[in-house]
Amino acid sequence: MKTYKLAIVGATGLVGRTALRVLEEKNLPNFEYTLFCSKKSAGTKLTLLGKEYITKELTESSFDEGFDFAIFSAGGETSKHFAPIAASKGCIVVDNSSAFRMDADVPLVVPEVNPEEIKNNHGIIANPNCSTIQAVVPLKPIDDKYKIKRIVYSTYQAVSGAGRGGVQDLENGIKGLPPKKFPHPIFNNCLPHIDVFVDDGYTKEEHKMINETRKILKRPDLAITATTVRVPVSNSHSESINIELENDFDIDEVKKLLADFPGIVVVDDVQNDKYPLATEANGHDEVFVGRIRRDYSVKYGLNIWVVADNIRKGAASNAIQIVEKLANM
Repeated sequence: MKTYKLAIVGATGLVGRTALRVLEEKNLPNFEYTLFCSKKSAGTKLTLLGKEYITKELTESSFDEGFDFAIFSAGGETSKHFAPIAASKGCIVVDNSSAFRMDADVPLVVPEVNPEEIKNNHGIIANPNCSTIQAVVPLKPIDDKYKIKRIVYSTYQAVSGAGRGGVQDLENGIKGLPPKKFPHPIFNNCLPHIDVFVDDGYTKEEHKMINETRKILKRPDLAITATTVRVPVSNSHSESINIELENDFDIDEVKKLLADFPGIVVVDDVQNDKYPLATEANGHDEVFVGRIRRDYSVKYGLNIWVVADNIRKGAASNAIQIVEKLANM
């Protein structure tokens, strides 16, 4: 059996450390690991599968030793500089940043949705935005069956999506301390402001969801709008997704369609107050879907509530799923 060499870039960050936990759980039998980080964090000791690793500073010669795969979770600037270097040395990079997502030559992959795109890589595969990943998993079977006409996204995104600084802002806000990461206190607030605002009044996060959904579903002209909101929740994003379809549907058929789709857990028993919760999605790789109901304001309308762990399925686990599929190819 071939042994694969996997580099984790950004191993000391929130997503990097989560990737190590996921790899620990999966215990892939034929992988060797090297952990890279910034100059500031180099030398940090991390444990994976009972073995202690000392993180190495990422440099332009880091990939000279020959890696099969690399997972990058160190921000867009690091990815822009180092991912092409890694790819030039024969390493296939799965990148968690937004650097390459809308590049026409780079596949944007959610394994349950468009695994066929993995083979079209030229050395770099992009991991979608966390809020997009959990949305397209239930949208894919719905689009395949009924064809989607329009999507309205309203997201309620956890502070962990903003990294350690976001988590610290919530923790400090509870203590009455001022924010450092967000422009306003996140404790007791909902901030309709994720990433920066652009000229049309939308944020970059909202544009990411719109453009990435179109690319993943191969629907470049699909009508989509989005409002993304940061909420005082530690981890796991929640989304209200309103969908207008081209064709009529049976609501029970929709529930079965979703329940049968890989990676989805349907939690929809409103008589007993059961619906997806951030606390219950925490630590899981599945996408949880509930509040599945008809929207009577349009001819063929549907509402769903979608919750997932944004650091696992929204980043680390999705990237590792891609690496597993690459290895199996």
